Amino acid sequence: MTPRTLPRLFKNSVQRFGRNVLIWEKKGDRYEGTTYSEMEKRVSDFSAGLISLGLQKGDRAALICEGRNDWVMSELGVLFAGAVNVPVSVKINDLSDLKFRLAHSGCKMAVVSQTQTDKIRRIKRDLPDLERIVILDEIDKWESEEIHRDEVISRGKDYLQSKRETFENIWQSVQENDYANICYTSGTTADPKGILLTHRNYTANIEQSNSLVSCPEWYLTLLILPWDHAFAHTCGIYTMTKNGASVASVEQGKTALETLKNIPQNIKEIRPTIMLSVPSLAKNFRRNIENTIRKKSPKTASLFQKALKTAYDYNGIGSNRGKGFKRKLKKPLLSAYDKLIFKKIQKNFGGRLEFFIGGGALLDIELQKFFYAIGMPMYQGYGLTEAAPVISSNSKETHKLGSSGKVAHNLELKIRDDKGNPVPTGEKGEITVKGENVMPGYWKNEKATKEVLKDGWLYTGDLGYLDEEGFLYVLGRKKSLLIGNDAEKYSPEGIEEAIIDHSEYIDQMMLYNNQCPYTVALIVPDKNALLRWLENQNLSCKTPQGQEAVLKLIQQQIEAFTSGGEYEGMFPQRWLPSAFAVLGEPFTEENHMLNSTLKKVRRNITEFYKNRIDYLYTPEGKNIFNHQNRTIVSRFVES
Repeated sequence: MTPRTLPRLFKNSVQRFGRNVLIWEKKGDRYEGTTYSEMEKRVSDFSAGLISLGLQKGDRAALICEGRNDWVMSELGVLFAGAVNVPVSVKINDLSDLKFRLAHSGCKMAVVSQTQTDKIRRIKRDLPDLERIVILDEIDKWESEEIHRDEVISRGKDYLQSKRETFENIWQSVQENDYANICYTSGTTADPKGILLTHRNYTANIEQSNSLVSCPEWYLTLLILPWDHAFAHTCGIYTMTKNGASVASVEQGKTALETLKNIPQNIKEIRPTIMLSVPSLAKNFRRNIENTIRKKSPKTASLFQKALKTAYDYNGIGSNRGKGFKRKLKKPLLSAYDKLIFKKIQKNFGGRLEFFIGGGALLDIELQKFFYAIGMPMYQGYGLTEAAPVISSNSKETHKLGSSGKVAHNLELKIRDDKGNPVPTGEKGEITVKGENVMPGYWKNEKATKEVLKDGWLYTGDLGYLDEEGFLYVLGRKKSLLIGNDAEKYSPEGIEEAIIDHSEYIDQMMLYNNQCPYTVALIVPDKNALLRWLENQNLSCKTPQGQEAVLKLIQQQIEAFTSGGEYEGMFPQRWLPSAFAVLGEPFTEENHMLNSTLKKVRRNITEFYKNRIDYLYTPEGKNIFNHQNRTIVSRFVES
């Protein structure tokens, strides 16, 4: 049988969709397209150039670059050479972390953009395996091991003139069980683990992704996630490539913030039909929509809230949308709201966005209901890099809000108890999966491999259950469970997300309990929202009265989930925080409190705020009006 590899997948798509645009990239003031056939030529030339420089089968090459044409050219160039790509996030600024990844994987080459060049230069003297650095952009001064992309391509053209047959033999000799990538975990521990993924891991997961979500060749996505992100990598690049569809890159700014600010305009320019998202981006999208509505008249804001309520009632949880006499009665009213309000919001997303696919972390049902209501559903999926990464997803055809959808075809999934025994439908336990998409192990880490791979099954470390209809519900990480003083364990993630998503005044939250008398919370407030609220109340954060008012308002957001509150019964009251600390700075990647997939690194947060957590377990600290909280609130400024 012909090996099912990424180079062959790409070649097959070139044959079928050669004239289709593969990548749209903004150059100057407009987007320009590179077709599948044009990309094939660039990949062949670049790959042959790498081979001429000494890159051989099994060698590792790091790729550190922002999402663009050159990202795809570089990865495929490495893979066509039979080598292994090591995709690295451009957001890694800790040089010791970066050095560990390149040293541990033994990278022979590094392919980097201009913005990443300085990082490599600062660590290369301590990387004995690193022989060449390919720089994708023009720079002012060059060092001895460095070579420009265009020179690599030129060498490749010369190589192909005399050794075309050798090149063809090299890429065709790649087998499906050969390693394609080493993807490093986000570094929540001292030493990130290198996840080995084979060519067949990827091609199997692409097939599985297609079994969940249809992707016709006319689909176009603006890939707003980092391209090294497992979700973006498989679903945003290779699944689109498999189907002849198109990918657009975000216009790169001079800073990460500038790039982020380009997204709304790029969406209008590209007019995507599908987008991939993670909870942090979903929250930003919702916040921007609500801010835009708020800036209009109070009448518009009131109408928007009525429209949302009508849509929520009509949609239900998706699978029961429009069903039942009462829901059917709301359809004409919903159609009117759609024309009056929702269509205008949709135009800001290009006007033809069919849906988002959400992944990366748990997406609260409230956010799912919001996007479903405004006519741009965000269908939640679930996966992890060790599974290449897709395991399940909701889709246009089959969805149930609050769930992570149906399990992909040709993938076994079992929920197991603490002893590894499968549990009945509806019962909670650890999610385990088995399939051709599951990694062979961690690079140079046999101990870690044995901990998660048992008899061919991947133990994900995530808790969840399957309902009677086969929908998967993910409840959070097994290792992040909190423990009460009665030894009862519970997952904090759902509680955190629910409180955040039901409050416009709380931006981030982390719960803590390690066999303590009560649960406490570290809260990052939405300063801008609170300052607006203070202004409406004719109060200032500089006065004791204003400080108390803010802290009381935050307390009310939590009390909404307690007995007598609006969201009473969502969670047992003993799991909700009895005290909280207001933080002055958010959790970010830069302060190592979020990882590269924007999930909280609980260990780092707990260690950094140990003194404040300890203080919350004192009589003084349990009082929300304590001096620490007052001081932080007094320093609020517009961000």
